[in-house]
Amino acid sequence: IAEGYDVVGRTGRGDDVVGLVAETSPDLVVLDIKMPGQDGLSVAEELSRTSPVAVLILSAFSQRDLVDQARAAGVMSYLVKPFTRADLVPAVEMALARFNDLTALGARSEELEHRLAARRLIDRAKGLLMDRDAMTEEEAYATLRRAAMSGRRSMEQIASELLAEPG
Repeated sequence: IAEGYDVVGRTGRGDDVVGLVAETSPDLVVLDIKMPGQDGLSVAEELSRTSPVAVLILSAFSQRDLVDQARAAGVMSYLVKPFTRADLVPAVEMALARFNDLTALGARSEELEHRLAARRLIDRAKGLLMDRDAMTEEEAYATLRRAAMSGRRSMEQIASELLAEPG
């Protein structure tokens, strides 16, 4: 395509899209809101669950309820027909940017969840050391840290091992 995008697959049927996406792993899927087999909104919703990808919906309809349904289905951009090639490029770029932002946010959220779980584990291990060995919180933390440094393991690993010890 003259705009610099590579088309990796085409289908006119909504019920073929999910399989095609699985085969081709595109960066963006362009769907019409009305498609034979399965409508574009249903396809977008299914893709958001099975194969997350940026989705651009094309539609002859601009009713607010359809736009709301598209947003709820995970659509990243919505373009009303008729449109020109000049309208398409910003819509594609917006969909890709929104999807990349959402993906980065999801990765950051997972990282923070992991760090919180590790922090809770370390806090439990500190509490065990404080109770078992009559240490202060600072002493318990320093003990875990020294053990991690000496064995070249993470404090999370040390905490897990300590909490797994019998008695």
